[in-house]
Amino acid sequence: MTAKYTVLILVCSFPPEYCEFGSHLTKCKAWLEANHPDLYERYYSEDALVSKAGALSLDAAKKLEAETKKKEAKAEAKAESAAKKRAAAKVTIKRIERNKRKHITAIHGLEAFDIDLKKAAKAFAQKFATGASVTKNAAGQDEIVVQGDVSDEVEEMLEKGGGPLGKGIGGSNGEGEIVLVEVKGKKGGE
Repeated sequence: MTAKYTVLILVCSFPPEYCEFGSHLTKCKAWLEANHPDLYERYYSEDALVSKAGALSLDAAKKLEAETKKKEAKAEAKAESAAKKRAAAKVTIKRIERNKRKHITAIHGLEAFDIDLKKAAKAFAQKFATGASVTKNAAGQDEIVVQGDVSDEVEEMLEKGGGPLGKGIGGSNGEGEIVLVEVKGKKGGE
């Protein structure tokens, strides 16, 4: 028995037969032509398109092409919107005084960068050898609370990125902004 291999398109992660149902048909065709010309010939050559068109009426073919263009435009708009949202997003690092010499550091706004808060909290706890957890703040937003005054180190770590923090935020990356805030008094008095 021989093993059968299936080629998956890296653009949409579908097999070539199903790319036409996705939202990246043009990019999928270009990738397939560059990486697997034999499969491209099988699915998108003139003969293959004529045989497909024979099964469809002329109106249905035009309708399918219009739907494909509409899907691609929608996917591009969604990606562009996500990029704008990321560029405008802010990560706030608060240094909150608990007692006279004890502080906690609260970080919120990481959700906009698709960072898993639990994994990031674990990375902060390991890096700084302190306790770190994910909690809801007074405004109802999820935030990471790290014991100790580690706001500068957290800022550095966020700019560098890596691990659960992705490719980094703010600084030379140009995506987002990191804001440091100092809060006097207890956490409950925000």
